[in-house]
Amino acid sequence: MLLSVRNVSKTYPGQNAERAVLRDVSLELEAGDTLALTGESGSGKSTLLHLVGALDQVDTGDITLMGQSYGGLGDSGRAALRRGPLALVFQQFNLIPSLTVGQNIAFQARLGGRYDADWTLQLIDRLGLADLCDRFPEQLSGGQQQRVAIGRALAPRPQLLLADEPTGNLDETASQAVLDLMLDLVADSGTALFLVTHSQQIANRLHRRLHLSGGQLQ
Repeated sequence: MLLSVRNVSKTYPGQNAERAVLRDVSLELEAGDTLALTGESGSGKSTLLHLVGALDQVDTGDITLMGQSYGGLGDSGRAALRRGPLALVFQQFNLIPSLTVGQNIAFQARLGGRYDADWTLQLIDRLGLADLCDRFPEQLSGGQQQRVAIGRALAPRPQLLLADEPTGNLDETASQAVLDLMLDLVADSGTALFLVTHSQQIANRLHRRLHLSGGQLQ
């Protein structure tokens, strides 16, 4: 089992009382599998993804990736996960404006000591970015920026790719094109995909689907 989430709960402070965002959530994801998580705004989807992405810590329960429990990890240990077996793609792209397309794509892989020049060139070609490598993010369209973000996440060959509404800022045509590329690339590389989306149409393209409501899986 690649990913295991066991009885995870998370609360945040509210104006009058603590607010339970996740309640006793459990799920598993095998290597190479694709899983879509749907739910209404505020249902806890992004919170769960951030916990799996080692960006926040659970209140109760445990998360393990490749047999490694998050429970005993400090900041450096969680950062090491995000530089190695774990990668994230966000709706906001989060590209580094001072780096070119090529430098952005290679950045995470170089940082984690996982840079593979041949694989990076394959990604750039497959993502249709070969003629844009010397441009900067501000010179790209939204769809192009999202393809760069996907390339950057996949360049280190992670075992698990987390994607939080990765096509939410794109029109329908660009959204489908980006999703097609992402699914093709994760299939070719054997990477598992855990994707948060509000779109049932997008969710139906993945192997498995779960729905989160009121902080609980249904």
